[in-house]
Amino acid sequence: MTTTHVPDFASDLRAVLRGRARFDPGTRALYSTDASNYRRVPLGVVYPRDEEDVAATVALARAHRVPITGRGAGTSIAGNAVGDGLVLDFSRHMNKILEVDPDRGLARVQPGVVLDSLRTAAAPHGLTFGPDPSTHSRCTLGGMIGNNSCGTHSVAWGKTVDNVRSLDVLLSDGTRLEVGATSDRELDALCARGDRTGRLYQELRALRDDVGDLVRSSFPDLKRRVSGYNLDQLLPEHDFHVARALVGTEGSCATVLGATVELVGTPGARAMAVLGFADSYAAADEVTELRGLDALAIEGLSSELVEVVGQRNPGSPSLRLLPGGRSWLLVEVGGADREEAEAAAQRVVRAMGDRAESVVHTDPRRMAALWKIREEGSGYSTRMADGSERWSGWEDAAVPPERLGVYLREFDKLLERFGRRGVTYGHYGDGCIHVRIDFDLASTRGAAGYRSFMEVAADLVVSHGGSVSGEHGDGQARSELLSRMYPAEIIRGFERFKSAFDPDDLLNPGQIVRPRPLDADLRVLIAPPRLPSRTTLALHADGGDLASATRRCVGMGKCLNTTGGVMCPSYRATKEEQHSTRGRAHLLFEMLAGKVISRGWRSPEVREALDLCLSCKGCKTDCPVGVDMATYKAEFLHHHYRGRMRPASHYSMGFLPLWLAMGQRAPRLANRVLGGPLAPLLKRVGGIAPQRGIPRLAEQNLRAWWAERAPRAGTPSVVLFPDTFTNHFDPHVGRDAVAVMEALGHVVALPERQVCCGLTWASTGQLGIARRMVRRTARVLRPQVRSGAPVVGLEPSCTAFLRNDALELAPDDSDVAALGAATRTFAEWVEPTRDEWAREPDGGPEALVQVHCHQYAELGFDADRSTLDATGTRARVLDSGCCGLAGNFGFERGHYEVSMACAEHALLPAVRSAAAGTEVVADGFSCRTQLRQATGTEPVHLATLVARALESR
Repeated sequence: MTTTHVPDFASDLRAVLRGRARFDPGTRALYSTDASNYRRVPLGVVYPRDEEDVAATVALARAHRVPITGRGAGTSIAGNAVGDGLVLDFSRHMNKILEVDPDRGLARVQPGVVLDSLRTAAAPHGLTFGPDPSTHSRCTLGGMIGNNSCGTHSVAWGKTVDNVRSLDVLLSDGTRLEVGATSDRELDALCARGDRTGRLYQELRALRDDVGDLVRSSFPDLKRRVSGYNLDQLLPEHDFHVARALVGTEGSCATVLGATVELVGTPGARAMAVLGFADSYAAADEVTELRGLDALAIEGLSSELVEVVGQRNPGSPSLRLLPGGRSWLLVEVGGADREEAEAAAQRVVRAMGDRAESVVHTDPRRMAALWKIREEGSGYSTRMADGSERWSGWEDAAVPPERLGVYLREFDKLLERFGRRGVTYGHYGDGCIHVRIDFDLASTRGAAGYRSFMEVAADLVVSHGGSVSGEHGDGQARSELLSRMYPAEIIRGFERFKSAFDPDDLLNPGQIVRPRPLDADLRVLIAPPRLPSRTTLALHADGGDLASATRRCVGMGKCLNTTGGVMCPSYRATKEEQHSTRGRAHLLFEMLAGKVISRGWRSPEVREALDLCLSCKGCKTDCPVGVDMATYKAEFLHHHYRGRMRPASHYSMGFLPLWLAMGQRAPRLANRVLGGPLAPLLKRVGGIAPQRGIPRLAEQNLRAWWAERAPRAGTPSVVLFPDTFTNHFDPHVGRDAVAVMEALGHVVALPERQVCCGLTWASTGQLGIARRMVRRTARVLRPQVRSGAPVVGLEPSCTAFLRNDALELAPDDSDVAALGAATRTFAEWVEPTRDEWAREPDGGPEALVQVHCHQYAELGFDADRSTLDATGTRARVLDSGCCGLAGNFGFERGHYEVSMACAEHALLPAVRSAAAGTEVVADGFSCRTQLRQATGTEPVHLATLVARALESR
């Protein structure tokens, strides 16, 4: 890249764009890495709105000699989507499905279309796009075309290259072409042209004629060959298919503006035969026979991967769906209906005989649970139980399926020889193995060992007739290894192919041809933490090391999902990378490195990104590697505002328990003031959004009601935790809980003094106060806890805080640990008694159930579901999205629009569309408040439903 004056270049670029161009440090840091081990900080990022924006960007970049790297979801594992020039992010705007033609089985798409969006659009026609990598919920078609992605069902439907009909591309000199298959007549006509297009086709034809025979003899006979350029697609037997030759070029030859892709028919029903073997070698040895049974997918799981799943989710129901064994194959088959699919699965079982333990699943939910293990393997396998980190690099090599067992045996010996450990799994049906290995990438010696391993591993896979990449492309991780896989004349052919399209090497230079060293640009080596990252206040996990915690994020981007789960509400509302869990983790990483983000804990870039984090903790469960951004945010805020004034909301809502205790002395007066003419001024002073109504204080709080009651005789057998929200705003919930407990024969106790878990201080980063509060609470409850009485919480956020966050704040406090162990949710406490009060299941009320995010992430919902059933409620549990209020978040000035956008994702539309008389169940005070203010609905707590059930006995 030639030196260019960035401000002038940025100004010129913005002048010709309809979309945005960003050159600020925060954006550059966000795009400095993808899902790989590599880090290259770009000059800037462009978000083109249309093809004209792309053309204008390329023209200006060419004039200034600025390289261009195209990017979709940024989930490339080999460093394919990072560069030090301009990054073009197609996912933001150029993400439209232009046409689905079911009669011809085709679809036209822009490069930023997410794969699942295309599959959803094609599904009503009984069609799908065949390649389906594990990132299908966020990867884009442009990225799949760039990397020649494959996926679980490649056994049946091939790679992306096999499913592309034509491409609309832009060359680096501004030439725009529609390319596809080319007949001999068309090729002659194109070559006869005297323009840039003619010269391109002349060079491609000459290349084909020069190296065609060598391509036939030297390219591996392998379905999963993804490495190198697809020169074979220029051969006559492949119709001189220029579009398919460009698939897998990783944006290094042309910029894809659009694509016409082929769709395949999907079976009416599917079934899965799960086969258990003694080890992965035995599983691999059976692949060849299984390929002859019309399988749609043949995927391998190792015992190590399954063990990681068990460590992350000990109660995961998917683990109970596996038969005995230490290695498993998931063999999916299809049929016209469920019976036919099940019969096909049984044929698989019979073919294995007694060589494998087996079970057949036809329930889509069970099959989805098993696929989740496989799809999230790259995340699960990056962090082991002992805290060791596993890395990509040698990620997806492939060998002929009949060689798989032998290759795995030799590969494991190679790992042992280098003293490395790896977790293997993958597309056994096509001989493609994924593995994460505990490389040392943080030292120069470790980087040298990484290089040595990669070189020897490449030689091993080539000796078996394989490819160094079988799915994710070459990128920086493997481009340098292509010379070990192909003869020198083919490598020169790759260079000629690149030069024919991009003679000035403007597009993604350093990929595939003239490669950058595979051990250069390693992000944890070139950007080690310069700020002290070890803490003693909040971050107990990862050894109290924030740098290690930020490395949990490997960039696979599940937080970019827009359906299912909770993570990440603010990204779903804004679609901005900085508001994704991944984006925030990358910014924290860069903050600690101190190179691009230079102001350390005072960083405005990190503060801005974390400002829209709802602290919902959805990432703690939904992220396969357990990134806990709520904790990282609290840690950052603690340091960011240390010794300086905080935002007004930190004082108004961080100290909420104190203000409510004061207001409770005269609740009617407090309500008149907070709801009267002074309310706008008070909200402005308190940093509260003007659109928000301030919830009314109960005229008699829970503790006051309790103090007026005649105490029941006997030793208390259960303690009700009077959290701030239940106590001051919704004491009726606490009264219902007491009624249930006493009706079931228990003596209830409330703490002798008002207690608080410290949540409001922790969520605003006031960790010292939060720590003191939870320690004080633990001391108050010490006698009851030591007596063995459970402490039952009604507010999910406070209950989760006592069980988890409190242990982070005070890891060495035995009283805090004992309180956490004694804490139960109301459902966990009452569910074992359901036989004493359960109602008949028929005829009960219908209800929508909003699961509080902290409950979803940390407490679990099984006991709640069982308890709901026992009340006779016909419940529909909303399993996607956050209410958007999230404690103080939705009340803070500047957050209202995002808060409501989060609520509109799933909750509010579901409430509006519910039948008349449908109740809404919401245990979280934030959820109830959002519903009250947005819909006028009065939600109910589970304790109220149980109280009603007991009353109706």
